[in-house]
Amino acid sequence: MATRSEMWERLGGTVDVLVIGGGINGAGIARDAARRGLKVAVVEMGDLASGTSSRSSKLVHGGLRYLENYEFSLVFEAVSERRILLDIAPHLVNPLGFLFPVYSGDRRSLTTIGAGMMLYEGLSLFRSPKRHRKLSPKKVGKEFPALRQEGLKGAQLYYDCSTDDARLTLETAIQATEVGAVVCTYAKCVELKKEDGRIVSAVIEDTFTGERKTVCAGVYVNATGPWTDSILDQAGTPEEQPLLRPTKGIHIAVPNDRLPIEHAVVHFHPEDGRILFSIPWGDLTYVGTTDTDWDGDPSSVYADRADVDYLLGCMAHYYPDHPLGDDDVISTWAGLRPLVRPETKPDESMDEGKVSREHRIVVGQDGLVTIAGGKLTTYRLMSKEVVDTAVKVLRLSGKLDGRLRDPRTDDDPLPGAVNWPDNDDHEAVARSVKDVAGQAISDETAMMLGSTYGMLATRLVRRLRKHPELAEPLVPGRPEILAQVQWGIEEELCCTVTDALKQRTQLFYRDLDQGLGAIAATGALMQTLLGWTDEQRERSEQDYRDEVARSRVWRAGGKL
Repeated sequence: MATRSEMWERLGGTVDVLVIGGGINGAGIARDAARRGLKVAVVEMGDLASGTSSRSSKLVHGGLRYLENYEFSLVFEAVSERRILLDIAPHLVNPLGFLFPVYSGDRRSLTTIGAGMMLYEGLSLFRSPKRHRKLSPKKVGKEFPALRQEGLKGAQLYYDCSTDDARLTLETAIQATEVGAVVCTYAKCVELKKEDGRIVSAVIEDTFTGERKTVCAGVYVNATGPWTDSILDQAGTPEEQPLLRPTKGIHIAVPNDRLPIEHAVVHFHPEDGRILFSIPWGDLTYVGTTDTDWDGDPSSVYADRADVDYLLGCMAHYYPDHPLGDDDVISTWAGLRPLVRPETKPDESMDEGKVSREHRIVVGQDGLVTIAGGKLTTYRLMSKEVVDTAVKVLRLSGKLDGRLRDPRTDDDPLPGAVNWPDNDDHEAVARSVKDVAGQAISDETAMMLGSTYGMLATRLVRRLRKHPELAEPLVPGRPEILAQVQWGIEEELCCTVTDALKQRTQLFYRDLDQGLGAIAATGALMQTLLGWTDEQRERSEQDYRDEVARSRVWRAGGKL
């Protein structure tokens, strides 16, 4: 893959489709369109997946709770897409058990929940990762000893999937570039120019240098998530009311030994009854999410004191023998769900958690195609529908003749899944990585690399033969290594310290000190590989420190 600077050099001229936004939808649209044979460019004002697409609950799921609202079509779409993602990205999408406990006084009985599970599995055509099962209180106590036992009537155990949301976005974008798409990060759309009421070009600015380029396209796609209405305003064609009703969701991560669980657990918050989860994540457990309206700048969304207290309060209720305090919280992340605003009268209101997760595609009179709403799980299907729409616009405007290829986005694996074992044996992949790397890396590092990069991990560790110094851990005692930074720069558009430590290695979330101890080594290697001046290195390092500080602002009771 080309580096970010090489992508910027390739950006410009005329394309069939210009996608604004490099989150999961933008990446999915680029993959689909490029694989059909269209000339595609994607511009993203930050890093890939740096907005909502890396700040989710990291789940690929059918949305069991949507059954209560009779959103059967949404659930059917989601469980169908879950099966596809298990097939095309098995290294990133992994089955995960979810315990649904029932207590005395709950408004849902075990029988009702069991019936819901049967419907859920039926909508998936009984292709769930595993079939659900009912657990007695005694069985729950044995398998989940940390969970509150008082009043427990039993539980249902069902299966959905977990994922690495940022890397799912990244690999989707990488595959788009493999078939010709230009994907440029830190490239902001600053102007959409019009003639006779239609968009004819976009002005893109390099956020590092200020250099500007003009891109002309047959179709312009707004896939900016929480920034959707901002792009509509920029185009001069805003909706009568904002298209979105964004809601804020935050998560906290704590050491697994402080909240010891082996499967995810479904919780109803004791204060308001909203659903949230506690989810095992290696040596951590993360908890989320909140669901509150947001009307501020999408770039300024971080966890505040009330958010964290809300999650800690729920955990105290369900895990009374494992009380959590501020010092247990290693990291936080917050994101905005770009939900489509429901059509309500001015005097009506709707609870945030009841706003539909359905998506909407809007084609403006100026030719701007906007995708809003939806879920991580259904990104591939949404992308297909957007490209179908773009193709219709191109054909109606006479800018596209002839047949396009079948993109096969539903069965062609993502890069790291090519030659992945049919039996989904992560340990076998780790052994193959270890065989290539030899004693240069630990077994833990081999497992982490295999589960992160899939079959590409063997290519990554081959570099250690010529550069054994790259096997050095970024943080002593942890599995992440310097080679991941080099790989990120040369293969994954990584170009800042924040890109490396937050999106590529996830030390921001997983390390006890959020990767602060890895800044010097990361900055030094990036300076060498990218030709930075001392001032550029110091600025990038400070930007990362500032990002960590923002994730900790809740500790002082502050708000941003």
